[in-house]
Amino acid sequence: MARAALWLYRAATAALLPLAAPWLLAADRRRGKKRPPLAQRLGRQLPSLPTGGAWVQAVSVGEVAVARLLLAELRRRHPETPIILSATTATGLSLATGQQQADAVVPFPLDLRSPVRRVLDAAQPRLVVLVETELWPEMLAGCAERGIPVAIVNARVSDRSFRGYRLLRPLLRPLLEPVTLALAQEQQDADRLAVLGLPADRIQVLGNLKFDVGAPKTAPGIVAEMRRVAGTRRVVVAGSTMEGEELPVLRAVRRLAGREGVFLLLAPRHPERAGDVLETAARLGFSAERRTLLSSAPAGCEVVVLDTVGELAALYELAHVAFVGGSLAATGGHNPIEPARFAVPVLTGPHVRNFAAVFRRFFEVGAARVVRNENELAAALQQLLDDPAAARRAGEAGRGLLEANAGATARTVTALERFLA
Repeated sequence: MARAALWLYRAATAALLPLAAPWLLAADRRRGKKRPPLAQRLGRQLPSLPTGGAWVQAVSVGEVAVARLLLAELRRRHPETPIILSATTATGLSLATGQQQADAVVPFPLDLRSPVRRVLDAAQPRLVVLVETELWPEMLAGCAERGIPVAIVNARVSDRSFRGYRLLRPLLRPLLEPVTLALAQEQQDADRLAVLGLPADRIQVLGNLKFDVGAPKTAPGIVAEMRRVAGTRRVVVAGSTMEGEELPVLRAVRRLAGREGVFLLLAPRHPERAGDVLETAARLGFSAERRTLLSSAPAGCEVVVLDTVGELAALYELAHVAFVGGSLAATGGHNPIEPARFAVPVLTGPHVRNFAAVFRRFFEVGAARVVRNENELAAALQQLLDDPAAARRAGEAGRGLLEANAGATARTVTALERFLA
């Protein structure tokens, strides 16, 4: 049955990839989006890879942040074990590059038989670790053929994914056979993995590694320089915004009473969109500049657009209020834990399926609130900026939540150690 499901997947991929590739390339060109080098995604022109260690795969920026926690703990306990870190997106790969905990960083191969085989042959890992729930049939099959254990860490199954997976359960169940261990964020995630066909004795609930994200690091002087430009103004950070969200954010800030006393840091999820965001800000009458040109920002600059990768988490330290993007646009939301690390109150749109469990806890303790449109965002910003005591209570509730849920990273590495002995 597993073989039949795999061949069906291969047939579908062979039929659909030639049709989808031109459309994806055109969409990337239109949005200015970059992807990792195709040759390396095909398993060619790879750097020299250490063999016999752990290969950790993280999709994009959020997963790479989790992987960094995991890698640091692995390196602390097993300094002799080689570690390879891979990512799927260009932004994720950019953040992963240069991580001291990894011996090599490579793009994740396209899930086709030959690219997967080439990378597995080059790396010869003792263990493959998939961050969150990334189920690539060719990669799983390639590991099974070589007897390589596969662990899913920080595993989650969102409502939307679960609905889709259940429809494919007869095919998915045999494809999941190579998964050796799944370490779920919550009991609901564990239950859903079991429904999809993963044996219950391979599933453990260890908590969410994202609660362990420590104080972020960035290039020296960036926070200080941003603080200099902001001056004594109250700072609003709109992080990880998606297309269509910057306009309501800018309009909401423009409507604030005492707008001249507010400084906005806008961080689009995809930095290549920074030029479009700057144009939108200028069209609305804001004085705006890119982060990379911060030293030449005009006096009284009202908006800075972040056009870099990996700096947002540290810059939340400056925020009086944070809006976490990807949530007014129906793309699933982004991580509220980064601002909460600095006791910053969080605003979010209603679309948070990617972090549903985390936001549920934030809502329960009053650390975050939902805004559904520009009007509600403007009202919430005004209330929190005008009532520092309320903002402080919400921020401290978020930081307390992180402290109460810490420890999943250590538990996860302990569960993986039997594969590294």
